[in-house]
Amino acid sequence: MAMQTGLEGRPWWHGLVIGALVSAVILGVAWWWLLSPMYDRIEQQETHLEELQQDIIEGRAMKQKLPQFREQVRTLELELDKLLRILPARRNTPDLLRRVRALAEQGDFGFKRFTPKGFIEREFYSEWPIAINLTGTYHNLAMFFDRISRLSRIINIENLRISALSRSRDETITASFTAKTFVYKEPESDETAPKP
Repeated sequence: MAMQTGLEGRPWWHGLVIGALVSAVILGVAWWWLLSPMYDRIEQQETHLEELQQDIIEGRAMKQKLPQFREQVRTLELELDKLLRILPARRNTPDLLRRVRALAEQGDFGFKRFTPKGFIEREFYSEWPIAINLTGTYHNLAMFFDRISRLSRIINIENLRISALSRSRDETITASFTAKTFVYKEPESDETAPKP
């Protein structure tokens, strides 16, 4: 039996090998030109998907902590409210005058002078000195200072001068001092800040 030949006298399987080689070259070029960039893009998308899944896990963890954060914010707001009572953001002159006068009347004092002075500016607060001069007894003066110390607002007593009086039994001393309170300066927002 004679072997079939093709391609100029070569055996038939040579054509099969050449066809397989040409097909392999075409597939290699197609892989390199079309499929390789697609695989690279798929890898990039998978990496992005992993990052998004990690963000979702972190977001869920934060969501579980949200009630705890809200409670912390509420606690901090209550603390801020307490601090603003101690160091208010405005003068509140009538209220402060009324309280100090009420304390003086409880102690049976005679007011000689109650003079609010100008603000002394500091970094984040202002000092507000009030010159006070009154007459009464030493015991009542001590009670007056004790009552001032119990106010929610900070009031420092400075430059205290006490002199004896010999005129009356009801009023044995005269006292002059500066009651210094403090006002918190709220930071200026961008809207209220002066523009250059």
